Amino acid sequence: MEFSRFKLNPDLLNGVQDMGYTRPTPIQEQAIPPILEGRDLSGCAQTGTGKTAAYLLPVVQLLLPKPRGTTRCLVLSPTRELAIQVDEQLVALAYYTPVRGAPVYGGVPMYPQETALRAGVDIITATPGRLLDHLRFEYLNLSTIEILILDEADRMLDMGFMPDLQRILSHLPAKRQNLLFSATLEGDVLHLTKQILHNPVHVQIGRVAPASGITHAIYPVPQKRKTDLLLALLRRTQIPSGLVFTRTRERASTLARVLRGQRLRVGVIHSGFGQPQRIDSLNSFRRGQVQLLVATDVASRGLDIDGISHVINYDVPRSPDDYIHRCGRTARQEAHGEALTFVAPEELRDLQAIERAVGHPLPRVNLPGFDYPEETADEPAGRKGRSGPGQRRHHARRKPSGGRAGSQPASAGSGPGRRRPKRRRRRKSPGTGG
Repeated sequence: MEFSRFKLNPDLLNGVQDMGYTRPTPIQEQAIPPILEGRDLSGCAQTGTGKTAAYLLPVVQLLLPKPRGTTRCLVLSPTRELAIQVDEQLVALAYYTPVRGAPVYGGVPMYPQETALRAGVDIITATPGRLLDHLRFEYLNLSTIEILILDEADRMLDMGFMPDLQRILSHLPAKRQNLLFSATLEGDVLHLTKQILHNPVHVQIGRVAPASGITHAIYPVPQKRKTDLLLALLRRTQIPSGLVFTRTRERASTLARVLRGQRLRVGVIHSGFGQPQRIDSLNSFRRGQVQLLVATDVASRGLDIDGISHVINYDVPRSPDDYIHRCGRTARQEAHGEALTFVAPEELRDLQAIERAVGHPLPRVNLPGFDYPEETADEPAGRKGRSGPGQRRHHARRKPSGGRAGSQPASAGSGPGRRRPKRRRRRKSPGTGG
């Protein structure tokens, strides 16, 4: 099937051709026709399957006959990076058309965004918080919105945006077309779907799982050896473009400093950086100026960067959905990639949840020649959390020292000769002679 089958405007098809799209993906095949018909829609598909174009193409087509100067479509995204990326894709697809958009997100001055909003762009792509900042002023009026799109709705709710969404919805007209895209349609997302969608078309493309082109590998390793293992992998493995995920921004910054100390080309991105720094890091990674981008889960969704060869989970993600979205940064658009996950003993439970979600165990790998200690991360769940330095301390306290229970280890204090008399004197009963 070709894109021309959708009867899109020739100028829009020129943008599709420039983007290098040849055939619609399954989500595009199923979503574009009902959106063109004006239907509400909920879409659920694997990451990297072309969801953004699945809603941008029909929306631009619907807005082409409309007069310019009025904002008619609002796209809400959970992160600044995703909002920027959606707007960039809009610019590319609608390049030969008069349809224009503006990204609205925090971390940058409001005035340039205000200028665009006053001009009345066709499509606003926004994060909820910054959009509410603009809504305090008279120049932003959402009463003309005809199409509302919630992108990565599950992530938005996970980040606590539900109150902000409710406030934004109160500014929109009741009669509008609603499109919701999410990795899952459960819990709060399902409730939101029932709240805002009216007689929707439901599009589900396959089971939500990592893309088929990804090779997975689990590296059991103690927490304190993760950095050593990463450096050993980088020395022995060809990793032309790697995205390294940590759980916290502090760990991301620390790891990036260590890697730079080894003269590696490394960028870092997390919520602690201002927006200009985050954009610079992403652009450097896109252009290949840095080999590795160390990131928190702020980069796990929506970032469409071609050519990422490896995703390295330095820390195991806390949920299977996060694992799927992290891995989805590689092997995009039917390409191939590798997902390597470092698993410490205390992370086994999270790994087991991931394996239950994907439906099979993930292969364990040991790096040949790497100096693993006797403790391994791949141990029974009953011993979870008792390996590494804590376990050794636990055994040292229980090791017999030749004295009675409760006596100090021989290594403590200034030697057994000076401590034993004190223990004997403390244990005398009050009625004993001296």
